[in-house]
Amino acid sequence: MDTIRWSVDKNVDEIKGYPQIEKAADLLRNNEVVAIPTETVYGLGGNAKSDEAVKKIFQAKGRPSDNPLIIHIAEKEQLEEFVVEVPELAEKLMNQFWPGSLTIIFQQKEGILSTSATAGLSTVAVRMPDHPVALAVIKSSGLPIAAPSANRSGRPSPTTAQHVFEDLNGLIAGIVDGGSTGVGVESTVIDCTAAIPTILRPGGVTKEQIAKVIGDVRMDPALQNEKVKPKSPGMKYQHYAPDAPLFLVKGSKSFLQKLIDEKRQHGLRVGVLTTIEGESHVHADFVFTCGERKQLETVAVKLYEALRSFNTAGVDIIFSEMFPNEGVGDAIMNRLMKAAGHQIISEE
Repeated sequence: MDTIRWSVDKNVDEIKGYPQIEKAADLLRNNEVVAIPTETVYGLGGNAKSDEAVKKIFQAKGRPSDNPLIIHIAEKEQLEEFVVEVPELAEKLMNQFWPGSLTIIFQQKEGILSTSATAGLSTVAVRMPDHPVALAVIKSSGLPIAAPSANRSGRPSPTTAQHVFEDLNGLIAGIVDGGSTGVGVESTVIDCTAAIPTILRPGGVTKEQIAKVIGDVRMDPALQNEKVKPKSPGMKYQHYAPDAPLFLVKGSKSFLQKLIDEKRQHGLRVGVLTTIEGESHVHADFVFTCGERKQLETVAVKLYEALRSFNTAGVDIIFSEMFPNEGVGDAIMNRLMKAAGHQIISEE
């Protein structure tokens, strides 16, 4: 399969009329899959009503079939077609954070969406992306669009069209290039069917921001304890991993440097993920500086680029500093822990 790649300027005044948008929408209506940019990461979109289209998403990604997909919409009115009801708390969240990087779980109507898209569950995860290109493609297609991240399963998520091309060229019908994404990590997933709204995946919208809108909100216990079964099926899988083994380091900069020196003495090429504040304190074969520790949003934006960069750098082992579990730090640490397979080296 030849993968078509179109460039679309997300800053134009009227994006809907772009022929590239219409071509992408036409492919979606014909049950092909197309990568589209969102404000979080690039998504691999397909018709959420079609078993054929959803099957192509899973095949292209190599994704386990019990891992449900997030459904993307361009207008709130689309919910009426496949959602049983919109709870009051969900309505408040939608009014505050949609369009944006918040995915909300609802009870779904039977017989509308592909059961493969929802992994046979009675619930469905939905979001409205805050990206003009994504919204234009979804609106033009006239469909709810199932769209996981547009990468091979297990690899770091794509924040540029080139990342998508590297992973999926020849496996999908097209890529709509709308430039680099903004948030850098996927959306927050919150279950609004629970008695107390529960965050199943931390992301671009923080727990603190959500609590200001709806009050009481909890985190899925599995996010802090890997021995607890996660409520979201997809959270049990390892994701985001670079080719080389990744270890999170808890301790001083001198302890980190000691680890680096030991591995280099054994002939290994060592990569380090750090911040601007820590850059001058480490010496390794390859160092990626992903933002400022005092502004964790800048770390989130560069995180997946960092993980992918270690592959091209050809390192044998990677060490990363750890980050506080607050604000978007929850999402950063969730992704790093999964990428590292929960491997932590502690100084104490």
